[in-house]
Order: sequence, then C-alpha cells, then structure tokens
Amino acid sequence: MIERHSVTTAFELPGLRIERSFGVARGIVVRSRSIVGALGASLQTIFGGNITLYTSLCERARQDAYERMIAQAVDLGANGIIGMRYDATEIARGITEVLCYGTAVHVTLLV
Repeated sequence: MIERHSVTTAFELPGLRIERSFGVARGIVVRSRSIVGALGASLQTIFGGNITLYTSLCERARQDAYERMIAQAVDLGANGIIGMRYDATEIARGITEVLCYGTAVHVTLLV
C-alpha cells in the first residue's frame, strides 16, 4: 500500500531517499455524461455558479484514475510516487479520458 504522504507532484519526497525507480505508473478512466446528468447540469447553468453534477463527476473520475495509478505502482513494487500529474482528453462529445500518472519509486527513510 502506498500512503498518501508518499505521493507528490514534486520530484523528491522530503525525508526520504529514492532507492529505485520502476518507471511510469498510470491509471486511466474513461467517463461519459449520462442524459439525466447532462439535463441536470444544464438546469444548473441557468442559475450560474458551481455546476455540482459535473464537479462530482470530475472528482470521481480523478479519484478512480488516482487509485488505479496507485494499484499499478504497488504491482510494480513501489512504495511511493513522484512527479504525479493528471491529464484529461475529450475523446468524443461527452466522453472524456482522465489519466493520472507518475514515476513509481521505492523510498527509504534518510538516516
């Protein structure tokens, strides 16, 4: 299991030494909007502000991609991830790919 404090967008983990790199770990999720969700979000746009239906859809997609990246890193033997990033691409109208990736590493405490 990789602890949350062992995942960073930086290229080092303070207090830890990178002993080994396993390469890129990634998690990919492809999501589409449902008709009901699209209609509900359209209604929210009338009033302006945060479109909560899309916000929760995006948050779920990012969380799922993050968890898949963690699982792949663990399978590689890693206990940390550096340089973590998100990316999203619209594949088709209403269908989006969310990618979470980073370098899977094995770290130890600095002594």
